[in-house]
Amino acid sequence: MKKYSFSIALLWSVCTLGMAQTSAFKPNPQAVAEIPHEVLAIGASAPDFRLPATDGKYYTLKDFAKSKVLVIVFTCNHCPTAQAYEDRLIALTADYKTKGVQVVAISPNSPVSLLLEELGYTDLNDDFESMQQRVKDKKYNFPYLYDGDNHAVSVKYGPVATPHVFVFDAARKLQYQGRIDASEKPGTANSEDLRASIDALLAGKTPNPQTTKVFGCSTKWAWKIEFKDQVQKEWDAKPIKLEDIDAAGIKTLLANKTDKLLLINVWATWCGPCIIEYPEFVKMQRMYGDRDFEFVSISADKLEQKDKALSMLKKKSSAVRNYIFSGKDSYALIEAMDPAWNGALPYTMLIEPEGKVAYKLQGSIKPLELRKMIAEHPKLGRYY
Repeated sequence: MKKYSFSIALLWSVCTLGMAQTSAFKPNPQAVAEIPHEVLAIGASAPDFRLPATDGKYYTLKDFAKSKVLVIVFTCNHCPTAQAYEDRLIALTADYKTKGVQVVAISPNSPVSLLLEELGYTDLNDDFESMQQRVKDKKYNFPYLYDGDNHAVSVKYGPVATPHVFVFDAARKLQYQGRIDASEKPGTANSEDLRASIDALLAGKTPNPQTTKVFGCSTKWAWKIEFKDQVQKEWDAKPIKLEDIDAAGIKTLLANKTDKLLLINVWATWCGPCIIEYPEFVKMQRMYGDRDFEFVSISADKLEQKDKALSMLKKKSSAVRNYIFSGKDSYALIEAMDPAWNGALPYTMLIEPEGKVAYKLQGSIKPLELRKMIAEHPKLGRYY
Protein backbone atom coordinates (compact mmCIF):
# COMPACT_ATOMS: atom_id res chain seq x y z
CA MET A 1 0.00 0.00 0.00
CA LYS A 2 2.85 2.35 0.81
CA LYS A 3 4.53 1.50 -2.50
CA TYR A 4 1.28 2.19 -4.35
CA SER A 5 0.85 5.49 -2.52
CA PHE A 6 4.41 6.47 -3.37
CA SER A 7 3.79 5.70 -7.06
CA ILE A 8 0.68 7.85 -7.10
CA ALA A 9 2.54 10.67 -5.37
CA LEU A 10 5.43 10.37 -7.81
CA LEU A 11 3.04 10.39 -10.77
CA TRP A 12 1.27 13.45 -9.39
CA SER A 13 4.60 15.23 -8.92
CA VAL A 14 5.61 14.52 -12.50
CA CYS A 15 2.23 15.70 -13.82
CA THR A 16 2.24 18.90 -11.80
CA LEU A 17 5.84 19.56 -12.76
CA GLY A 18 4.87 19.29 -16.42
CA MET A 19 1.93 21.59 -15.89
CA ALA A 20 4.19 24.12 -14.16
CA GLN A 21 6.56 24.08 -17.11
CA THR A 22 3.77 25.19 -19.42
CA SER A 23 1.56 27.36 -17.25
CA ALA A 24 4.46 29.20 -15.60
CA PHE A 25 5.72 30.73 -18.86
CA LYS A 26 6.40 34.42 -18.45
CA PRO A 27 7.47 36.33 -21.55
CA ASN A 28 10.63 38.37 -21.22
CA PRO A 29 11.23 40.26 -24.49
CA GLN A 30 14.43 42.26 -24.51
CA ALA A 31 16.83 43.91 -26.89
CA VAL A 32 19.48 41.55 -28.22
CA ALA A 33 22.58 41.89 -30.36
CA GLU A 34 21.98 41.37 -34.06
CA ILE A 35 21.98 37.71 -35.05
CA PRO A 36 23.06 36.82 -38.59
CA HIS A 37 20.28 35.00 -40.40
CA GLU A 38 18.99 34.13 -43.85
CA VAL A 39 15.91 32.50 -45.33
CA LEU A 40 15.96 28.72 -44.94
CA ALA A 41 17.02 27.05 -48.18
CA ILE A 42 14.81 24.69 -50.17
CA GLY A 43 15.68 21.11 -49.24
CA ALA A 44 16.89 22.05 -45.76
CA SER A 45 15.61 20.21 -42.71
CA ALA A 46 13.11 21.97 -40.48
CA PRO A 47 14.97 23.49 -37.52
CA ASP A 48 13.69 22.06 -34.26
CA PHE A 49 12.01 24.27 -31.70
CA ARG A 50 10.41 24.32 -28.29
CA LEU A 51 8.12 27.31 -28.02
CA PRO A 52 5.23 28.35 -25.77
CA ALA A 53 1.80 28.65 -27.35
CA THR A 54 -1.27 30.64 -26.46
CA ASP A 55 -3.03 27.48 -25.26
CA GLY A 56 -0.61 27.12 -22.34
CA LYS A 57 1.44 24.33 -23.90
CA TYR A 58 4.93 24.08 -25.30
CA TYR A 59 5.32 22.63 -28.79
CA THR A 60 8.28 20.97 -30.48
CA LEU A 61 8.77 19.66 -34.00
CA LYS A 62 8.15 16.12 -32.73
CA ASP A 63 4.61 17.05 -31.69
CA PHE A 64 3.70 17.15 -35.39
CA ALA A 65 5.63 14.03 -36.47
CA LYS A 66 2.52 12.22 -37.71
CA SER A 67 1.61 14.95 -40.19
CA LYS A 68 2.31 14.30 -43.88
CA VAL A 69 2.80 18.01 -44.50
CA LEU A 70 3.82 20.67 -41.99
CA VAL A 71 3.02 24.31 -42.73
CA ILE A 72 4.80 26.85 -40.53
CA VAL A 73 3.45 30.38 -40.91
CA PHE A 74 5.35 33.29 -39.44
CA THR A 75 2.72 35.88 -38.67
CA CYS A 76 1.72 38.42 -36.02
CA ASN A 77 -1.14 40.44 -34.54
CA HIS A 78 -0.46 44.00 -35.68
CA CYS A 79 0.36 43.74 -39.37
CA PRO A 80 -2.56 44.57 -41.70
CA THR A 81 -1.28 42.04 -44.24
CA ALA A 82 -1.08 39.30 -41.61
CA GLN A 83 -4.60 40.14 -40.44
CA ALA A 84 -5.86 40.06 -44.03
CA TYR A 85 -4.80 36.40 -44.28
CA GLU A 86 -6.16 35.15 -40.95
CA ASP A 87 -9.49 33.89 -42.26
CA ARG A 88 -7.79 32.21 -45.21
CA LEU A 89 -5.43 30.34 -42.90
CA ILE A 90 -8.33 29.27 -40.69
CA ALA A 91 -10.24 28.01 -43.75
CA LEU A 92 -7.17 26.21 -45.14
CA THR A 93 -6.54 24.50 -41.81
CA ALA A 94 -10.12 23.24 -41.72
CA ASP A 95 -10.02 22.07 -45.35
CA TYR A 96 -6.86 19.98 -44.84
CA LYS A 97 -7.59 18.78 -41.31
CA THR A 98 -8.36 15.21 -42.38
CA LYS A 99 -5.61 15.05 -45.01
CA GLY A 100 -2.62 14.89 -42.69
CA VAL A 101 -1.68 18.56 -42.94
CA GLN A 102 -0.70 20.53 -39.84
CA VAL A 103 -0.62 24.33 -39.76
CA VAL A 104 1.47 26.01 -37.06
CA ALA A 105 1.71 29.79 -36.62
CA ILE A 106 4.72 31.45 -35.01
CA SER A 107 4.99 35.11 -34.07
CA PRO A 108 8.64 36.09 -34.62
CA ASN A 109 8.25 39.72 -33.59
CA SER A 110 9.83 41.32 -30.56
CA PRO A 111 7.41 43.62 -28.69
CA VAL A 112 10.36 45.82 -27.66
CA SER A 113 11.03 46.88 -31.24
CA LEU A 114 7.46 47.81 -32.17
CA LEU A 115 6.49 51.47 -32.39
CA LEU A 116 3.07 52.58 -31.23
CA GLU A 117 2.86 54.29 -34.61
CA GLU A 118 3.07 50.85 -36.27
CA LEU A 119 -0.14 49.69 -34.56
CA GLY A 120 -2.55 51.79 -36.61
CA TYR A 121 -4.40 48.81 -38.09
CA THR A 122 -4.94 46.84 -34.91
CA ASP A 123 -6.14 46.94 -31.33
CA LEU A 124 -3.25 44.78 -30.15
CA ASN A 125 0.50 44.65 -29.80
CA ASP A 126 2.63 41.59 -30.61
CA ASP A 127 3.23 40.61 -26.99
CA PHE A 128 2.23 37.18 -25.70
CA GLU A 129 -0.90 38.40 -23.91
CA SER A 130 -2.09 40.08 -27.11
CA MET A 131 -1.51 36.83 -29.00
CA GLN A 132 -3.79 35.05 -26.56
CA GLN A 133 -6.43 37.73 -27.09
CA ARG A 134 -6.19 37.42 -30.88
CA VAL A 135 -6.65 33.66 -30.73
CA LYS A 136 -9.74 34.21 -28.59
CA ASP A 137 -11.13 36.86 -30.94
CA LYS A 138 -10.52 34.92 -34.17
CA LYS A 139 -10.87 31.36 -32.83
CA TYR A 140 -7.69 30.08 -34.43
CA ASN A 141 -7.85 26.35 -35.21
CA PHE A 142 -4.05 25.97 -35.23
CA PRO A 143 -1.38 26.45 -32.55
CA TYR A 144 0.00 30.00 -32.23
CA LEU A 145 3.55 30.02 -30.85
CA TYR A 146 5.57 32.88 -29.37
CA ASP A 147 9.22 33.57 -30.29
CA GLY A 148 9.39 37.22 -29.29
CA ASP A 149 11.85 36.98 -26.40
CA ASN A 150 15.06 36.41 -28.36
CA HIS A 151 14.12 34.99 -31.81
CA ALA A 152 15.93 31.72 -31.01
CA VAL A 153 13.81 29.86 -33.56
CA SER A 154 12.88 32.56 -36.06
CA VAL A 155 16.48 33.33 -37.01
CA LYS A 156 16.88 29.69 -38.09
CA TYR A 157 13.98 30.00 -40.53
CA GLY A 158 14.63 33.61 -41.56
CA PRO A 159 11.16 35.03 -42.23
CA VAL A 160 11.51 38.40 -43.93
CA ALA A 161 7.93 39.55 -43.38
CA THR A 162 4.60 38.59 -41.88
CA PRO A 163 3.09 36.47 -43.20
CA HIS A 164 5.81 34.17 -44.56
CA VAL A 165 5.07 30.45 -45.00
CA PHE A 166 7.41 27.44 -44.94
CA VAL A 167 6.04 24.08 -46.15
CA PHE A 168 7.78 20.83 -45.23
CA ASP A 169 7.25 17.30 -46.55
CA ALA A 170 6.89 14.15 -44.45
CA ALA A 171 10.67 13.96 -44.04
CA ARG A 172 10.57 17.56 -42.85
CA LYS A 173 12.53 18.90 -45.79
CA LEU A 174 11.57 22.38 -46.95
CA GLN A 175 9.70 22.19 -50.26
CA TYR A 176 8.08 25.63 -50.50
CA GLN A 177 8.61 29.03 -48.92
CA GLY A 178 7.05 32.39 -49.69
CA ARG A 179 3.61 33.91 -49.98
CA ILE A 180 0.19 32.46 -49.24
CA ASP A 181 -1.27 33.87 -52.44
CA ALA A 182 -0.87 36.87 -54.73
CA SER A 183 -3.75 39.04 -53.49
CA GLU A 184 -3.72 40.58 -50.04
CA LYS A 185 -7.29 41.91 -49.99
CA PRO A 186 -9.71 39.52 -48.25
CA GLY A 187 -12.20 37.92 -50.61
CA THR A 188 -9.99 38.24 -53.71
CA ALA A 189 -7.97 35.01 -53.35
CA ASN A 190 -8.00 31.65 -51.58
CA SER A 191 -4.42 30.80 -50.59
CA GLU A 192 -3.71 29.48 -54.10
CA ASP A 193 0.09 29.32 -53.80
CA LEU A 194 0.03 27.64 -50.41
CA ARG A 195 -2.71 25.21 -51.39
CA ALA A 196 -0.88 24.28 -54.59
CA SER A 197 2.30 23.46 -52.67
CA ILE A 198 0.37 21.33 -50.17
CA ASP A 199 -1.56 19.50 -52.89
CA ALA A 200 1.65 18.73 -54.76
CA LEU A 201 3.28 17.20 -51.68
CA LEU A 202 0.18 15.15 -50.85
CA ALA A 203 0.33 13.81 -54.43
CA GLY A 204 3.99 12.91 -54.06
CA LYS A 205 5.16 15.71 -56.33
CA THR A 206 7.50 18.68 -55.94
CA PRO A 207 5.76 22.07 -55.72
CA ASN A 208 6.30 24.35 -58.69
CA PRO A 209 7.41 27.00 -57.97
CA GLN A 210 9.17 26.23 -54.72
CA THR A 211 9.81 29.84 -53.81
CA THR A 212 7.84 33.05 -54.20
CA LYS A 213 8.36 36.56 -52.93
CA VAL A 214 6.51 37.71 -49.87
CA PHE A 215 4.65 40.94 -49.18
CA GLY A 216 3.89 42.18 -45.70
CA CYS A 217 5.30 43.89 -42.63
CA SER A 218 9.01 43.39 -42.01
CA THR A 219 9.97 41.09 -39.16
CA LYS A 220 10.43 43.10 -35.99
CA TRP A 221 13.83 41.93 -34.79
CA ALA A 222 14.83 42.85 -31.23
CA TRP A 223 18.05 44.55 -32.31
CA LYS A 224 16.16 47.20 -34.26
CA ILE A 225 15.31 49.53 -31.37
CA GLU A 226 17.17 52.77 -32.16
CA PHE A 227 14.37 54.12 -34.30
CA LYS A 228 11.86 53.37 -31.55
CA ASP A 229 13.93 55.37 -29.06
CA GLN A 230 14.22 58.21 -31.56
CA VAL A 231 10.47 58.35 -32.20
CA GLN A 232 9.78 58.37 -28.45
CA LYS A 233 12.16 61.30 -27.96
CA GLU A 234 10.49 63.18 -30.82
CA TRP A 235 7.06 62.64 -29.29
CA ASP A 236 8.25 63.75 -25.84
CA ALA A 237 9.75 66.91 -27.40
CA LYS A 238 6.49 68.03 -29.00
CA PRO A 239 4.97 71.23 -27.59
CA ILE A 240 1.97 70.78 -25.32
CA LYS A 241 -0.60 73.55 -25.21
CA LEU A 242 -3.91 74.09 -23.44
CA GLU A 243 -6.40 76.37 -25.15
CA ASP A 244 -9.72 77.76 -23.94
CA ILE A 245 -12.99 76.50 -25.39
CA ASP A 246 -16.51 77.70 -24.66
CA ALA A 247 -19.89 76.02 -25.11
CA ALA A 248 -20.19 77.22 -28.70
CA GLY A 249 -16.72 75.88 -29.47
CA ILE A 250 -17.67 72.50 -28.04
CA LYS A 251 -20.76 72.32 -30.22
CA THR A 252 -18.64 73.14 -33.26
CA LEU A 253 -16.17 70.44 -32.25
CA LEU A 254 -18.96 67.88 -31.88
CA ALA A 255 -20.36 68.76 -35.30
CA ASN A 256 -17.09 67.30 -36.64
CA LYS A 257 -16.83 68.86 -40.07
CA THR A 258 -13.69 66.84 -40.73
CA ASP A 259 -13.00 63.52 -42.43
CA LYS A 260 -11.76 62.03 -39.17
CA LEU A 261 -13.05 60.06 -36.25
CA LEU A 262 -12.81 62.31 -33.20
CA LEU A 263 -12.22 60.73 -29.82
CA ILE A 264 -13.06 63.27 -27.11
CA ASN A 265 -12.37 62.81 -23.43
CA VAL A 266 -13.58 65.16 -20.67
CA TRP A 267 -11.38 64.93 -17.59
CA ALA A 268 -10.17 66.90 -14.57
CA THR A 269 -7.06 67.00 -12.40
CA TRP A 270 -9.10 66.13 -9.32
CA CYS A 271 -10.61 63.04 -10.99
CA GLY A 272 -8.54 59.98 -10.08
CA PRO A 273 -9.94 57.64 -12.75
CA CYS A 274 -9.36 60.38 -15.34
CA ILE A 275 -5.66 60.59 -14.51
CA ILE A 276 -5.24 56.82 -14.43
CA GLU A 277 -6.78 56.18 -17.84
CA TYR A 278 -5.43 59.28 -19.62
CA PRO A 279 -2.24 57.64 -20.98
CA GLU A 280 -4.45 55.22 -22.90
CA PHE A 281 -5.85 58.11 -24.96
CA VAL A 282 -2.37 59.40 -25.78
CA LYS A 283 -1.47 55.86 -26.81
CA MET A 284 -4.48 55.76 -29.15
CA GLN A 285 -3.45 59.05 -30.74
CA ARG A 286 -0.03 57.64 -31.45
CA MET A 287 -1.49 54.41 -32.80
CA TYR A 288 -4.16 55.86 -35.07
CA GLY A 289 -3.07 59.48 -35.51
CA ASP A 290 -1.54 58.91 -38.94
CA ARG A 291 -4.91 57.72 -40.19
CA ASP A 292 -8.36 59.39 -40.17
CA PHE A 293 -8.39 59.77 -36.40
CA GLU A 294 -7.74 62.43 -33.77
CA PHE A 295 -7.90 62.49 -29.99
CA VAL A 296 -9.04 65.72 -28.32
CA SER A 297 -8.99 66.38 -24.58
CA ILE A 298 -11.23 68.78 -22.66
CA SER A 299 -10.38 69.69 -19.09
CA ALA A 300 -13.31 70.37 -16.78
CA ASP A 301 -11.05 72.20 -14.32
CA LYS A 302 -11.80 75.82 -13.48
CA LEU A 303 -9.88 78.36 -15.53
CA GLU A 304 -7.90 79.41 -12.48
CA GLN A 305 -6.57 75.82 -12.40
CA LYS A 306 -5.32 76.03 -15.98
CA ASP A 307 -1.64 75.84 -15.01
CA LYS A 308 -2.30 72.73 -12.95
CA ALA A 309 -4.16 71.12 -15.84
CA LEU A 310 -1.37 71.99 -18.26
CA SER A 311 1.18 70.50 -15.88
CA MET A 312 -0.73 67.23 -15.85
CA LEU A 313 -0.92 67.19 -19.65
CA LYS A 314 2.82 67.68 -19.88
CA LYS A 315 3.43 64.80 -17.48
CA LYS A 316 1.30 62.60 -19.72
CA SER A 317 3.00 63.82 -22.93
CA SER A 318 -0.39 64.90 -24.26
CA ALA A 319 0.81 66.40 -27.54
CA VAL A 320 -2.73 66.65 -28.94
CA ARG A 321 -5.47 69.25 -29.15
CA ASN A 322 -6.03 70.08 -25.49
CA TYR A 323 -8.84 72.35 -24.32
CA ILE A 324 -10.06 73.69 -20.99
CA PHE A 325 -13.65 74.83 -20.61
CA SER A 326 -13.68 78.60 -20.31
CA GLY A 327 -17.20 78.97 -18.90
CA LYS A 328 -17.82 79.48 -15.22
CA ASP A 329 -20.83 77.15 -15.18
CA SER A 330 -19.90 73.46 -15.26
CA TYR A 331 -23.46 72.60 -16.19
CA ALA A 332 -23.04 74.56 -19.41
CA LEU A 333 -20.18 72.19 -20.27
CA ILE A 334 -22.43 69.21 -19.57
CA GLU A 335 -25.25 70.52 -21.76
CA ALA A 336 -22.86 71.42 -24.57
CA MET A 337 -21.26 67.98 -24.57
CA ASP A 338 -24.37 65.84 -24.21
CA PRO A 339 -27.71 66.72 -22.58
CA ALA A 340 -28.07 63.02 -21.68
CA TRP A 341 -24.82 63.06 -19.70
CA ASN A 342 -25.37 63.51 -15.96
CA GLY A 343 -21.96 65.14 -15.46
CA ALA A 344 -19.87 62.43 -13.78
CA LEU A 345 -16.24 62.21 -14.94
CA PRO A 346 -14.55 60.88 -16.94
CA TYR A 347 -16.72 61.14 -20.04
CA THR A 348 -15.68 59.89 -23.46
CA MET A 349 -17.24 60.18 -26.91
CA LEU A 350 -16.27 58.88 -30.37
CA ILE A 351 -17.67 61.17 -33.05
CA GLU A 352 -17.92 60.30 -36.74
CA PRO A 353 -17.74 62.92 -39.50
CA GLU A 354 -20.85 65.11 -39.54
CA GLY A 355 -21.33 64.63 -35.82
CA LYS A 356 -22.76 61.14 -35.54
CA VAL A 357 -22.00 59.65 -32.12
CA ALA A 358 -20.48 56.19 -32.52
CA TYR A 359 -19.70 55.67 -28.84
CA LYS A 360 -20.11 57.43 -25.52
CA LEU A 361 -19.31 56.35 -22.00
CA GLN A 362 -19.54 57.86 -18.56
CA GLY A 363 -16.85 56.37 -16.36
CA SER A 364 -13.58 54.63 -17.10
CA ILE A 365 -13.05 53.17 -20.54
CA LYS A 366 -12.04 49.61 -21.34
CA PRO A 367 -8.99 50.37 -23.51
CA LEU A 368 -9.00 47.15 -25.52
CA GLU A 369 -12.70 47.44 -26.24
CA LEU A 370 -12.33 51.03 -27.43
CA ARG A 371 -9.24 50.30 -29.53
CA LYS A 372 -11.05 47.42 -31.20
CA MET A 373 -13.99 49.69 -32.01
CA ILE A 374 -11.65 52.26 -33.55
CA ALA A 375 -9.59 49.71 -35.51
CA GLU A 376 -12.69 48.08 -36.96
CA HIS A 377 -14.57 51.29 -37.73
CA PRO A 378 -15.21 51.73 -41.48
CA LYS A 379 -13.20 54.98 -41.43
CA LEU A 380 -10.11 53.00 -40.50
CA GLY A 381 -10.28 49.20 -40.76
CA ARG A 382 -7.71 46.46 -40.24
CA TYR A 383 -6.55 46.22 -43.87
CA TYR A 384 -5.17 48.55 -46.51
